[in-house]
Amino acid sequence: MELGLIGLGKMGGNMRERIRRAGHTVIGYDRNPDLADVHSLGELVGKLKAPRVVWVMVPAGGPTQATVDELADLLSPGDVVVDGGNSRWTDDEKHAVELGIKDIGFVDCGVSGGVWGLENGYALMYGGSKENVAKVQPIFDALKPEGEFGAVHAGKVGAGHFAKMVHNGIEYAMMQAYAEGWELLEKVDSVTDVREVFRSWQEGTVIRSWLLDLAVNALDDDEHLEKLRGFAADSGEGRWTVEAAIDNAVPLPAITASLFARFASRQDDSPQMKMIAALRNQFGGHAVEKS
Repeated sequence: MELGLIGLGKMGGNMRERIRRAGHTVIGYDRNPDLADVHSLGELVGKLKAPRVVWVMVPAGGPTQATVDELADLLSPGDVVVDGGNSRWTDDEKHAVELGIKDIGFVDCGVSGGVWGLENGYALMYGGSKENVAKVQPIFDALKPEGEFGAVHAGKVGAGHFAKMVHNGIEYAMMQAYAEGWELLEKVDSVTDVREVFRSWQEGTVIRSWLLDLAVNALDDDEHLEKLRGFAADSGEGRWTVEAAIDNAVPLPAITASLFARFASRQDDSPQMKMIAALRNQFGGHAVEKS
């Protein structure tokens, strides 16, 4: 099928390549003309045959809203817009209503996979009507990892980004646990090779995971993470997860504590945050601050 893809950065550019490898046509637009196949959203829409599917991969908030607003004026009834960025689920509900007035469908899709997604596939969590999801399904199938798992129609509009938000909240807590354990091992005199302790956990233990593998990669690059400053940003989903927990009276002590630990890194050069920063760089290519 044909797809219009808006936003060709670290994620979007690799997604375009993976979809093309699956045999589909992708027409991409980006503000950077060196990355783009076309030079405007109008040109992108004009090159697609109706009914069109346009996938948006731009920053959440204002940039996504501006893109949806422009697409609402360019697309036709029966077309579908997919928001694959990190939007808040409440924005999805708003966008679905705005586009629905013009009989344009809307699907929200949480995407996980970072810089590894091109080769390994992207975990996808999407929300919307069965009819609109079906129009995008060949693209979902191209992006997802091989095998039975890795993609889910999570529910109605907003469910995809809500599921991805909770996924990221869990990710916060898991990374924090590895970071705390790493700092404690580094602190004591009796453990003389912390990196090899972490490596030994990669097989046969209940805490083995891809995050653990990435931690070992980071330690292979910089054994004591001395090149990094102990600062880790939060990208929004952690805060939204805690806010949703408050709204629904659901206790999330581990996820909440991991979010607050990142706030503490604004004040001190935290050893634990060196590991968090290293992990975020490993899986998502997120920027790190050098020591």
